[in-house]
Amino acid sequence: MNSPLRAPGLPEAAIRARARNGMACAFPPVEDYGRAVFGGTSPASADALDTIRLLPPVFMDERLEKLIELGREPLYSDVSMACDIGGLRSALPLFVSAFGSTHAARGDLALAVGRQAGRLGIPMVLGENVVPVVGYGRMERDAAPRSLLARIRAYADEAADGLGGVVVQQSTEDADAEVWNLVYTDPSARPLLESGRLAFELKVGQGAKPGLGGMTVVPQDAAAALREQFALDRAFGELYLRSASPGTYTEEILRQQVHLMRNNFPRARIWVKLHPGRDVAHAATVAWEAGSDSVTVDGAEGGTGWAPAAFLDHVGLPLADCLRAVGRRRDCLLVSGRMWEGTRAVKCLALGARAVGLGRAALLAADEDPESGLLRLVECLTLEMRLLISALGKYDPAALRGEDIGEPMSVEGEMYDRPLRG
Repeated sequence: MNSPLRAPGLPEAAIRARARNGMACAFPPVEDYGRAVFGGTSPASADALDTIRLLPPVFMDERLEKLIELGREPLYSDVSMACDIGGLRSALPLFVSAFGSTHAARGDLALAVGRQAGRLGIPMVLGENVVPVVGYGRMERDAAPRSLLARIRAYADEAADGLGGVVVQQSTEDADAEVWNLVYTDPSARPLLESGRLAFELKVGQGAKPGLGGMTVVPQDAAAALREQFALDRAFGELYLRSASPGTYTEEILRQQVHLMRNNFPRARIWVKLHPGRDVAHAATVAWEAGSDSVTVDGAEGGTGWAPAAFLDHVGLPLADCLRAVGRRRDCLLVSGRMWEGTRAVKCLALGARAVGLGRAALLAADEDPESGLLRLVECLTLEMRLLISALGKYDPAALRGEDIGEPMSVEGEMYDRPLRG
């Protein structure tokens, strides 16, 4: 329809699209559902990590100490990358972030990521809703390729001795399916449990959609059977938006949930995943004091299989703000959100993270090459991290501090870098 009406200063095309298509315009294109992974992309949600600069000093006392220890000038290859991540021994300060049941994490791709993460000796988180949507499966070779146990097996078959581990995430829907009980009591998962390489992660929220529960798109015939359990909206023609409850948490509920996990699964490590809420620092403290081995925080840049566009670009704290809020502690803080190269990773470590998670980057790498894509991505990322940490005069990621990074600041019209203390 051609119209003489114009609206200067407003996104006219978007307004007209909403007038035509209604609720569907609150989301990314429905044809991308299950085939893409989404996260914050607009300037409104860009964090400060990209503007922070790394600041090598001129005088490097720790390099001198390393020289004396080695009896030669230290090289970047002397940076030791092994670390403890939430009670799991990892070859690198990296882990594979959770991805769950959508087609974007289809069976063969999820298995490819698992195999390569096992070879790398880094932990892998298995995301929510795999059991309710795909099934628990069996460890036999005829297991459904997208099932939870098929993913565990793919990792375990390739895992380096004593390194890495599998972290099984549970949301409200997974709790109804008793996912943790299934895994903890399954003889097939016993080798991971007995070697101290099994962890359970309580999902309180995620970066891409703080305050919301799981969302998916279902056909009309499936929607009829789900009305009593989920919120349903006919938002995409014949397709329905199915929304789950995010779960309700108070300080005491979170505290008691961690205690319950400790009591019911004493041999598993306990992780908690938080969304980037305004009280994220307090929530992390509650989880740690209750006995969690680690707390994972997605920044607002984190990924998701499906979320309203308004949340992707305008809701939640950016990752750098989360790190500043939580501050440097002796507890294990894990972070994720647009991680794919060494500079963002090293900046996060300097701001207090123990390790960083690869989510969308891991999927893309495995999609590019199911046999070696993730291996090569991590190879490049590790080289960058070693070079950067060495340039800062450090030889262990745990030695990074706020003094190693700075933000641009203006003094009489000139730009300088101001160190961040912490």
